[in-house]
Amino acid sequence: MSPAIYLRPPTLADQQEFLAAVRKSRALHRPWIKPASSPAQFKAYIERMAISSNIAFMVCRRNDDCIVGVVNISNIVLGLFRSGYLGFYVFSGYEQQGYMRKALKAAVRHAFITLKLHRLEANIQPGNAKSIALVASCGFVQEGMSPRYLKIAGKWRDHERWAILAS
Repeated sequence: MSPAIYLRPPTLADQQEFLAAVRKSRALHRPWIKPASSPAQFKAYIERMAISSNIAFMVCRRNDDCIVGVVNISNIVLGLFRSGYLGFYVFSGYEQQGYMRKALKAAVRHAFITLKLHRLEANIQPGNAKSIALVASCGFVQEGMSPRYLKIAGKWRDHERWAILAS
């Protein structure tokens, strides 16, 4: 049986579906993330993720190819460090169905096998219990707390630092 999801790079052709999903997901995403919500922001996201130190995936449901979420690996550093930062979000209507768990496991495999990274780090706001449970279920371990780590929606927010290492 084939997996329920597959990962693929985003394209400009995804703009309409992506922006509609972001609009529908505003309440789900607030205050955790602020994804691209306009055509200009979406284009900038595509351009930013095309840089060699970043990689983005649309998480697509296999039975109908709809976009159910996003996984990004950003700020990839090679050399002796071989690390990157993992970001992810699901769209409204697709949460708690196992799609993102499968997507994160596939992204981790890609990072360690294809990109040959040694470490992935996910920084998550302490109140985001569902994302914390998700990364923990995928083998990430909490390493600490980063006060005022990221500015999201105009406010500096603390984040828990979770990481997974290649075996």
